[in-house]
Amino acid sequence: MAPPFAAFPPEMTVGEATEQLREIVKRVFVSYAYVIDGERKLIGVLVFREVMFAAPSQALSEVMIPNPFHLEAATPVVDAMREVLKWHHPSYPVCDDAGRLIGVIRGQTLFEQQAFELSAQPGSMVGVQKEERLATPWLRSLRFRHPWLQFNLLTAFLAASVVGFFQGTIDRVVTLVVFLPVVASQSGNTGCQAMAITLRGMTLGELQSGKARRLILKEAWLGFLNGALVGVTAGVAMLLYATSQKLPSAGTLGVVVAISMTVACVASGISGVVVPVVLRRLGADPVAASSILLTTATDCASMGIFLGLATLLVH
Repeated sequence: MAPPFAAFPPEMTVGEATEQLREIVKRVFVSYAYVIDGERKLIGVLVFREVMFAAPSQALSEVMIPNPFHLEAATPVVDAMREVLKWHHPSYPVCDDAGRLIGVIRGQTLFEQQAFELSAQPGSMVGVQKEERLATPWLRSLRFRHPWLQFNLLTAFLAASVVGFFQGTIDRVVTLVVFLPVVASQSGNTGCQAMAITLRGMTLGELQSGKARRLILKEAWLGFLNGALVGVTAGVAMLLYATSQKLPSAGTLGVVVAISMTVACVASGISGVVVPVVLRRLGADPVAASSILLTTATDCASMGIFLGLATLLVH
């Protein structure tokens, strides 16, 4: 926001305010003038049309529009943008908790800032900080990115431990290794789709309190439907591949792939909503850490379900 350059007391006359405005507009762009009391509390706004038709001797309190709409200084940009949509004013006064005028912000600035926040989301999801630009020095970029890569490495070890837990099954049915990335990739993409919708809802203020449960149920249902459809395709592919390898359990392996793909996609859809929602409730940035945590959750779930079913059903 910018300082409130055009702010006058209510007892000032229109003529006096006009003379001051002539000097102010030489230095800054002014859309509205504001009327403030002795404690700098906002009590009115001056629309230049009303000032133009007023007598020079009239007090500003006679021509101002009282109790104008204003933004609170602590209001997040997303909420402020949503509030101004119904007003469409070129600029808005900003007040503190006591109602004192402390600044003016242009509507264009609000939308530019929101566009910047949205453009920064994809980078934040993979450990690229919002502050990083094309011209950022490489050493600063390294400090921004490297901690997230170390964190991602630790979570990757967790996913690897799931595979290691079923080492005996893999040694017995080596064909399972071929389809591990297939199951992990599909469930991971399902989770990313759910997470993208969740983060978009958070950014636009659509995901209000109480709506998370409904979104979880929706994404779980979508995960089931998508998982079942791709599961059938993947199951047939496993059947054909296992048959070509002359494995006696080819049919069972196809069923394992189909079921595990379906269950993994359901788990991934739920995780895509739960991870950013929980991070926000804990006070963390839901964008910055969601991608790494979601990848870990989907990899562990998909590989664990796939190899667990294979352990139970394939003999």
